[in-house]
Order: sequence, then C-alpha cells, then structure tokens
Amino acid sequence: MHVSPDAVGEEIVDAVLAGTRAIVAVTVRSMSGLADDITLAQYRTLIVLASRGPQRLADLAGWLGVTPPTAGRMCDRLSQRGYVARQREDSDRRVVRVSLTSAGRSVIDEASRQRKRYIATIMAELPKSRQQDVADALKAFAAAAGEVPDSEWPPL
Repeated sequence: MHVSPDAVGEEIVDAVLAGTRAIVAVTVRSMSGLADDITLAQYRTLIVLASRGPQRLADLAGWLGVTPPTAGRMCDRLSQRGYVARQREDSDRRVVRVSLTSAGRSVIDEASRQRKRYIATIMAELPKSRQQDVADALKAFAAAAGEVPDSEWPPL
C-alpha cells in the first residue's frame, strides 16, 4: 500500500527522508572495504536471510521487492562469493531455498560492528536527553517497516 506524503504530512516525511539518507550513508560507509564489490541490494539480501532465516527464492524476492529472476541473479553472485547457499527442496525440485553461509554472516557482523561505531559517533552529537527519543523513534519506524530486531534473528 502506498500513501501520499500529504496523508502523513510533508514536513514529517521530509524529516524522515533526511534521516534515512544519513542512515544509508552510514550503511554504505560501514560496507566500504568489507566485501569485494558487494552492492547495497546484495547486502540487503544478506540481511533478509540473516533476519528471517532460509527463504524460498520466490519469498526472498517478495521481501526484497524484486522479481524472482532478479533475486535469483543476486543470489547467484552471492553464491559465487560463498555468502549464500542455494538448495533445491527434496519434495519439489522446482523450489530453491536460499540460506546465509557463515561467510555471509561474517560480512553482516563486520558491517554491523562498523555501523555501530558510526552510529555511536552520530548519537554522541545529540544531547543525552534526546538520545533515547531518537532510539525509540527509530525502533518504532523499523517495526512499522517490518524489520526484525537483531535480538530475534534465527541462529545460523
């Protein structure tokens, strides 16, 4: 479902837009030098697999908002690098399940360590009295977007 920015309020949408640009910048910086030419879309694929566990390729495509062939090509590239594993289901050989490998998890873990350092630096610029407000707002925003909190990710 898509809602017009007018339905929420242009000023609110613009504020969140600016905040998400900062978050994307932190994400891109945290990926720098981690993995050979991993794209933001490929990184998002790893995050979906880490947070939601192994996925049918069609379901993964849905979570990513891409077509199954596009998800398949991304997974092919990630598989060649050893970050994901693809496996056909025994019950239906047409169905492909994709899962994160330990190498893929290492990429996520290192990016998260770097991102936490960047975030801590940014948050330290805020008055202590506002830090929890920002954290609470981002937690609610992530929940509304359907993100799975790190503490609820399935084990590898």
